[in-house]
Amino acid sequence: MKRYAIAVCLVLVAFGVNARGIRDDVDMVGDHARTSYAFGMTVGIDLRETGLGLDFPAFVDGLISAMEGEPGELRMDRQDALELVEAAFERAAENRAGRLRLEEEIFLAAKALVPGVNVTESGLQYSVIEEGDGPKPSSGDTVMVHYEGSLADGTVFDSSRARGFPESIPLEMVIPGWTEGIQLMGVGSTYRFHIPSRLAYGSRGAGQVIPPFATLIFTVELLEILDEEENGGYGFD
Repeated sequence: MKRYAIAVCLVLVAFGVNARGIRDDVDMVGDHARTSYAFGMTVGIDLRETGLGLDFPAFVDGLISAMEGEPGELRMDRQDALELVEAAFERAAENRAGRLRLEEEIFLAAKALVPGVNVTESGLQYSVIEEGDGPKPSSGDTVMVHYEGSLADGTVFDSSRARGFPESIPLEMVIPGWTEGIQLMGVGSTYRFHIPSRLAYGSRGAGQVIPPFATLIFTVELLEILDEEENGGYGFD
């Protein structure tokens, strides 16, 4: 909560206390001004991405009143103000989550109509690039695979091929979409999966790489099913 309150105050500095937006008289040569601008710009970008709209004249009035006025001159109680700010951020987060869910639903609905794309009962989508004739793994197996993972916009976030060597993957220790999908494949197969967020990282995403409600696209080549005794029980050397 305090982090957001500080961010709201800082973004005002980036716009200038006259609340007229971009100023032409900012000295961008001095280190102090450049650092101040950079600080305000980055905070402003973060705040804008929340989808929270602000009435800047009222925003300015609140900041100046708090910094220069007496406590008794403030137009509302501090606790009431904090509750209003928190509620606004919660609404913005809910609106953003709704947009992301809708975008994912539209994306998956469109992909489901593509010839060759199959959809399982769970909602996992897959297409066969090459069908192998080897055995299929079970959920308790460890497999050796080559794979590439990307987001719906094409951003590649992980690739064993880029690293130059395949990976051993215990199917009990990965996201549900992987556990289900790899079991559809026979050794020697290459499939492409569209994994809905509910079978991946859901509303939270994963770190700075995978955003909330992200459909993950994996192209996977199943090389072999590893022997547990020879690979330490999980297929790792």
